[in-house]
Amino acid sequence: MRNRFTTLWIWLALCPLAVDFKSVDENGSRIMQILLTLPAIAATIVLALTAPRFAGGSRLRTVVTIALMLTVPGSLLPQLLQGNDFGNYLRVLLPFMLTLFGYLATCRPWQQDRVVQIEKAMFTGMVISLLFSFAYGMAIGGGLETVRFRIVSVVFLALQGLLLHEFVVARRYSRLTLLLFLLSVAIELLSVTRSLLVGTAMLFCLATWLGAPSLRQLLKSVARAMVITVALIGGTVVIGSALFPSVAAHWSQRISAAKVTVSGIDPTTATRLAEMKDQYDQVTASKTALLFGKGYGHNYRYSPDYLMALAGQMTEKEFYAINEWAAGHNFWVYQLFAGGLLLGIAFPFAVLFALWRGAVVYRRWRRDAPHAPYLPVLGRALMVLAALPATSIGGNPLGPRYSGLVYGVALGLLVGSCMRLQRLAVRRVAPPTAAPARLPRISLARASSSARRPTQGASA
Repeated sequence: MRNRFTTLWIWLALCPLAVDFKSVDENGSRIMQILLTLPAIAATIVLALTAPRFAGGSRLRTVVTIALMLTVPGSLLPQLLQGNDFGNYLRVLLPFMLTLFGYLATCRPWQQDRVVQIEKAMFTGMVISLLFSFAYGMAIGGGLETVRFRIVSVVFLALQGLLLHEFVVARRYSRLTLLLFLLSVAIELLSVTRSLLVGTAMLFCLATWLGAPSLRQLLKSVARAMVITVALIGGTVVIGSALFPSVAAHWSQRISAAKVTVSGIDPTTATRLAEMKDQYDQVTASKTALLFGKGYGHNYRYSPDYLMALAGQMTEKEFYAINEWAAGHNFWVYQLFAGGLLLGIAFPFAVLFALWRGAVVYRRWRRDAPHAPYLPVLGRALMVLAALPATSIGGNPLGPRYSGLVYGVALGLLVGSCMRLQRLAVRRVAPPTAAPARLPRISLARASSSARRPTQGASA
């Protein structure tokens, strides 16, 4: 099925949610959330219905599709078993629905110009999200302790992964990408968030490994990337420390936070561990919960095991008053908590499998055929999707709506690019076919030439 408005659908799918925000006025925020979310849902569904189809299947696409189906439609089963608040269930499920729709819309054999439009819209949306989140957070005002939670975009590391691909893997530099990377580093420092720095380091290591298929190239790539990164980050740190001395003091306080506590555990780490421990205790309390989970939107608290670790940070009354229903701060544990062994861990496994498979395919093709079509698309999709586990260090990347959509699109582009390269490899290694018996006049040379001629890898 073809649609002449495909370009419009692509931009409607990937840009409106880039300005998603949480308003102080809850009613106004809900209205805006609906207005921003509906175009993305409608556009991704239209793209999924009108996209071209692959003629065959692949193990990677089968694994990812089954995992997403278990995660999203399968979430109805624990919802019926647990009877969670239906509104909370839908709020938590929505980012996962956007992930599924984004994946179904992009794991297809789109033409090259359509893939360019999808990548351009995704990049533009992430840049808008970075700038809007920073401007909106600073406009709300307040001290650094308040502002730092609002100025970081939900696709912060995804954009950094894309920029690192351009710098480290593709070795392309432009004023825009350099300015965006410097701005992201400045926001990273202002946010005083250690997990973001760890995530950036992880993405940097992955980009270095992808860009160097041999050991010699790896050493050269590491040296070059280290010089560039130290120069950029070092300059930003020096300038930032001079202009904002309070930020440097706050970083020192955050780094040494564990030393001033009674338990020796950093308060942020203690709250995350307390949250995960309660989720784990709930999901392992019964066989039904272990198999099917507690469902999205189910309430959880802090485990009493970490009450002493948070002594001095919150009172006992405040500790036991914690009662959350939103997606937890840890993607991996929350998936087990929400879906159990049968419906929860399939998607995290599929993400890791897709990253591993995509990285293997990328490195092999970059070594043997670095100019192969769709190889750059695969590399960029890898770096964006790799931001999902990197973001999970300090939170759940599929908690916000826009990040769920972006990671779904990146996963779809990764799967679609791998399938395109797989079909290209089959054509390259396929032996010349013998001429049919009813056409004896076709020479072997002509048959061989016909066999090497590119054919369509997908049905219209």
